[in-house]
Amino acid sequence: MKKRALLSVSDKSNLVEFAQGLDKLGYELISTGGTLKALQEAGLKALPVSAITNFEEILDGRVKTLHPFIHAGVLARRDDPSHQKQLEERAIGTIDVVVVNLYPFKETIAKPEVTEADAIENIDIGGPTMLRAAAKNFRDVTVVVDPTDYLAVIEALEAEQPTHDFRKKLAAKVYRHTANYDAMIANYFIDITEEQDPETYTVTYEKVQSLRYGENPHQKAAFYKEGNVKGASIANAKQLHGKELSYNNIQDANAALEIVLEFDKGPAAVAVKHMNPCGVGIGDTIATAYQKAYEGDPVSIFGGIVALNREVDVATANQLKEIFLEIVIAPSFSKEALEILTVKPNIRLLETPMEKDQSDSQKVVSVVGGLLVQDRDNGVITADDITVATERKPDQAELDELLFAWKVVKHVKSNAIVVAKSDQTLGVGAGQMNRVGAAQIAFEQAGEKAKGAVMASDAFFPMPDTVEAAAEAGIKAIIQPGGSKRDQDSIDACNKHGIVMVMTGMRHFKH
Repeated sequence: MKKRALLSVSDKSNLVEFAQGLDKLGYELISTGGTLKALQEAGLKALPVSAITNFEEILDGRVKTLHPFIHAGVLARRDDPSHQKQLEERAIGTIDVVVVNLYPFKETIAKPEVTEADAIENIDIGGPTMLRAAAKNFRDVTVVVDPTDYLAVIEALEAEQPTHDFRKKLAAKVYRHTANYDAMIANYFIDITEEQDPETYTVTYEKVQSLRYGENPHQKAAFYKEGNVKGASIANAKQLHGKELSYNNIQDANAALEIVLEFDKGPAAVAVKHMNPCGVGIGDTIATAYQKAYEGDPVSIFGGIVALNREVDVATANQLKEIFLEIVIAPSFSKEALEILTVKPNIRLLETPMEKDQSDSQKVVSVVGGLLVQDRDNGVITADDITVATERKPDQAELDELLFAWKVVKHVKSNAIVVAKSDQTLGVGAGQMNRVGAAQIAFEQAGEKAKGAVMASDAFFPMPDTVEAAAEAGIKAIIQPGGSKRDQDSIDACNKHGIVMVMTGMRHFKH
């Protein structure tokens, strides 16, 4: 019996060449809709599915391949006499190669103007059914879902019969593909029905690259991205220069990007080391902002990651080249800046938009045997949201400095303290087991510059010892969430030393 191949694809990349290869190998081609038209226009003899089923497609193409003459031909086991007898009795021929990829659901829902009706119309029914059937019967059927596999499939068929393991790998890819497809549909419906905490949580990501290793050389790692991620993202970034990104690079780069996105009203620069900011500055120009970030901690920035929210110009590039940096992230680089920076072979230059993806509203963290899912910490505090707790009130300059420090401390590992002045961080205390310990680290780093500076704390003070330490360091104003049973003790300590204390009512723990 002549071997048959069924082709029905949305992505027609290299379709004709693949079909020509099948034709040369003596396969009878069966096809549908636009795929059939493409094959016939290329001069290939291809039969419509209706010639096999004796049933014209109906319901505007919703029903084409959903027919026993198709699915029996795919699912019949060639080594089962009972199956073969049933096919013979009904004059059903086997289908040996199934080539299908699905309606572009992901691309459809990515369109800003997409309607619910458009999205639903692009949910493929026949395609996944046919893929799953062919993959289930991979012992006898070669199933192809990815155009990048076409060449390998033709080479295997030319060798007369693809191996069992080869067909099994193609089938495994099918199930990954359909799972990804179904997950996108499920998540779309979660969004449009505004479902909260659904009974199952299905996520799907697409591979960006394999990594050399994870946090340490003995750990394997890979980088994946969400299917429709938009806006500012390391997963979306275009690498213009430098070595391949490592696991730790990606973690640090993401941290830097998240921080710089807090500042959208003017040029801002962020330097990150081990996922904590070591220097943050805003200025009239991006070069001035970077200089402030650098001066915030000129020791820790060495070997760090820098994120900038404006184009890198010549002035900034000349500053960046002076020290070793792992990565520079920016919305763009001028031609001249690229010429300056690409002289350094190891620096990685990443270009990404600086607009937040508002649809990226959840953060997922793995634990052994499970996942934690929470809303992202997108909480923003303005001057209208704070409460002044002390006798002394902040003036406008102090208030601006406090809000600047608050934006930074949000991204520092808890327990977290940030000391800042004049749109520049001076000291950062991160990840300490007690709050006063974090404060002492920040004060020590700031040194004499702490005098007249402001301080931000990511959570409340359980006792007034941190305020006393701040007074000794010369801090003039403090911003903190409030909410401790002993808030009044800290307020009294501020009043004693003439320190402003404002409360946000919002905590920013970062574990």
